[in-house]
Amino acid sequence: MSESRAFCPRCGDPVPERSADDESGDAADPLRPGSEVDLCDSCYFEDFDFVDAPNRIDVRVCARCGAVYRGNRWVDVGAQDYTDIAIEEVSEALSVHVDVEDVAWQVEPEQVDQNTIRMHCFFTGVVRGTPVEEQVTVPVKIARQTCQRCGRIAGDYYASIVQIRAEGRTPTSEETDRAKEIAHDIVADMEATGDRNAFVTEVGETDDGLNIKVSTNKIGKKISNKMVEEFGGTVNDAETLVTEDSDGNEVYRVTFAVRLPPYTPGDVIDLADDADDDGPVLVRSARGNLKGIRVTTGERYEAGYEEGNSPDARKLGEHEDADETTVVTVEDENAVQVLDPETYQAKTVARPDYFDPDAETVPVLKSRAGLHILPDESASGSAEE
Repeated sequence: MSESRAFCPRCGDPVPERSADDESGDAADPLRPGSEVDLCDSCYFEDFDFVDAPNRIDVRVCARCGAVYRGNRWVDVGAQDYTDIAIEEVSEALSVHVDVEDVAWQVEPEQVDQNTIRMHCFFTGVVRGTPVEEQVTVPVKIARQTCQRCGRIAGDYYASIVQIRAEGRTPTSEETDRAKEIAHDIVADMEATGDRNAFVTEVGETDDGLNIKVSTNKIGKKISNKMVEEFGGTVNDAETLVTEDSDGNEVYRVTFAVRLPPYTPGDVIDLADDADDDGPVLVRSARGNLKGIRVTTGERYEAGYEEGNSPDARKLGEHEDADETTVVTVEDENAVQVLDPETYQAKTVARPDYFDPDAETVPVLKSRAGLHILPDESASGSAEE
């Protein structure tokens, strides 16, 4: 009785019988390219290439920010130096034969010069039950360039400008500092999501406010909306045609004009249209309609819809202008005597609800409207929605 066996198609030597595991599925198909039944071990290893490695790898890196050019775009890789970049590029470029099992490898970089790193790679594995090993050396050439983002930054490129202004006044340092913080926070958040087109080009202070130049209209819109959300006011935008791109499309630059309210929390104002003459108002919030408290009674105040955050009024002073003075006596539910901080004479003034009858001193503001007790600083600093 004759025995059926497989033979190597190259040398004609018999091929060892496959195991039961090999006889199942696609691995048992003798027509499958690369199947172990095709060649004997001797012929198989004659053409066996453990590692497929390029003769050289060229890496384009941005000399300013360290980004690497991959495919058709620049990518931030967060590498500490170019050796880290070289190791990563080699790792992606090398490939190991599909039949190798238990693969292990290590790499030893050799800095040849400023722009060349020679990568010595050592591999071990098992093929057809036979241990194999191989060493390859791949030179990595570093080409320092400038990425599109850094080129735009260096060229003072901007697509949008945010103008921070205030109605009838100059924006406070708190408002301008917050605008700068908002701009950088928005850019940082967008960069964290991989947006390399996000950056602040320039922040410039002017006599009447602040100008922030940013790289995209989206950033400008976010800054403007955030400022109005926090401080109140309005924002208007206007487009200006600046050029055409390579495809002939018109390119516009957008200016976002943020107009902050005329009054800020802590201002004391005297309303011009106050039919009941309920006294000055300490502003608590300028978001939406202006809100505050009457310094004569402590009652809440909110401007009407038509007045919004800029009712017709004159500014008497600010909470920080108040002087601490002595309480002389509490007369009744509506009046209290305090010392005038300038003349040191006892004056009878209105007693607001927030006045503490046990207090020995209180902050008072003296203005053209008279002498008024203000709430303590911690109370005045809280915004009223």
